[in-house]
Amino acid sequence: MTPLSRMLREMVRIRTVETALAELYRDKQEMRTPTHFSVGQEATAVGVCSALRPTDRVYSGHRSHAPYLAKGGDLHAMVAELHGKRTGCAGGRGGSMHLTDPKAGFMAASILGETIAVGTGTAWASAMRGSDEVTAVFFGDGAAEEGVFHESLNFAALHGLPVLLVCENNGYSITSPLAARQPRGTTVWERAHGYGVSSALVDGNDVEAVHDAAVEAVRLCRSGRGPYLLELTTRRLLEHVGPGPDRDAGHGAEGDATAYSCPLVRASDALRPADLGGESPDTAVGRWRQEAEQEVRLAVEAARTAPFPSTSTLLDGVHHS
Repeated sequence: MTPLSRMLREMVRIRTVETALAELYRDKQEMRTPTHFSVGQEATAVGVCSALRPTDRVYSGHRSHAPYLAKGGDLHAMVAELHGKRTGCAGGRGGSMHLTDPKAGFMAASILGETIAVGTGTAWASAMRGSDEVTAVFFGDGAAEEGVFHESLNFAALHGLPVLLVCENNGYSITSPLAARQPRGTTVWERAHGYGVSSALVDGNDVEAVHDAAVEAVRLCRSGRGPYLLELTTRRLLEHVGPGPDRDAGHGAEGDATAYSCPLVRASDALRPADLGGESPDTAVGRWRQEAEQEVRLAVEAARTAPFPSTSTLLDGVHHS
């Protein structure tokens, strides 16, 4: 398989998994956790994570499913976590917004800009150890308005840290459009220039463009020339939190006047049968979708029968005296 076909396969897997989970969330009411789906934004997670090594680390914001899976997180553990089960990647304690799997290099997910600071600290630890590990931090355009974004960027620039800051700009902070929150004529990626940090603006629905930009950014970070900021423009197809289409609220990808360019369609259109061993892109995508449907079906079945955490563990991990 070519790099593009591998990335498309991963995007199809993530889209299929999240679509299935969104339907179950809406209809079955078994996942009692706020869910922020990445449907429509698959190219940002896959393009960036495909440029990382297994030993590199990733943090994300609350829209965490796609980065978690793209970094190699365990699907069964993620689905169990959404069901609040003991077999979940956070032991049933974190839910959708707080996935964690250090074995896969996915360290944590959280809300707003909190993980920007934590990821910067992880990159500082790598630098102090003399390691060439890179830390990537995913966050939304709303988090770029938080003070922690600027503080972390300043600190990372001061110490030349190997941290890749990835802003997934889907145009909305909950339901507030970008124009209502940020001054006209300003961009997230250009803010890095004030700190002497390299940055780039990339079409976040073009997985090849994201991958190429991430490869260069990671190369610079790994060589001691970090940090680096990527702003990836994209759109979400589902609402801010929950399984409903964003268009039902009159905003988001299908509510905007600008046309949405599906990253899966774009990648599929760029492939040729020769890239897939003679198989047509449509046939390959259909086969990958069926495989992912079976994979998520088994994960849901396992989550449903898994035990809930014991009440005896309620204080585990809690700081108290």
